[in-house]
Amino acid sequence: MKAPVNQTAQAYAVHLFTATGAVFAMLALLEAVQGDWPMMFLWLVVAFIVDGIDGPLARRYQVKQNAKTIDGVLLDLIIDYLTYVFIPAFALFQSGLLPGWTGWIAIIVITFTSVLYFADTRMKTTDNSFQGFPACWNMAAVVIFATQPGFWVILLIIVLLAVSMFTPMKFIHPVRTARWRAVSLPVALVWTLLAGWAAWAEFAQPVAVTWGLIATSLYLGVVGIAQQMLPARR
Repeated sequence: MKAPVNQTAQAYAVHLFTATGAVFAMLALLEAVQGDWPMMFLWLVVAFIVDGIDGPLARRYQVKQNAKTIDGVLLDLIIDYLTYVFIPAFALFQSGLLPGWTGWIAIIVITFTSVLYFADTRMKTTDNSFQGFPACWNMAAVVIFATQPGFWVILLIIVLLAVSMFTPMKFIHPVRTARWRAVSLPVALVWTLLAGWAAWAEFAQPVAVTWGLIATSLYLGVVGIAQQMLPARR
């Protein structure tokens, strides 16, 4: 049975909205090529916001049933690889934060492990979280740019996150993971605001913003592991 025309139109509109992420990815890449890291991250933040909104819209308008000719999951994965992995990896390599061979190690590790993770059928858990670090290098990169630790620290962070992608450690999806969502979703929104603030300030943000970015990142990074250690009561 065919869906009504208005439902079909709404479902395809969601796909079109998702596809704007590719445009924002290109705008971010153009800024990255020019070395304008603040503007690059601002476009990535916009893409991050689109990615946070399009999932609920896709479920609301049942795109799998009403807009079948476009694979929304594949569309989302393509854009996510650009905005979460490819462009942040380029930024870390090109920015000078990782000199010499360390930049090559970082860009190879990030792109190689992430493409394998994106193709891993075990990526999602039963509670709509992620098994292993979900290759959110855009989030890691903006914190690195905001704090600018030494290159050995950056390299260690990259290696640890890359390894964690292939472990059973759980990482939440702030929107889809129901457990503790009342806390996790506001924290994710605060993180997005702080990341945008840091980029807008050309990474000369107030100290409070820096520590807020670190604190919210740590929460989003470890809350899934905490949920594994503290099983939900039946």
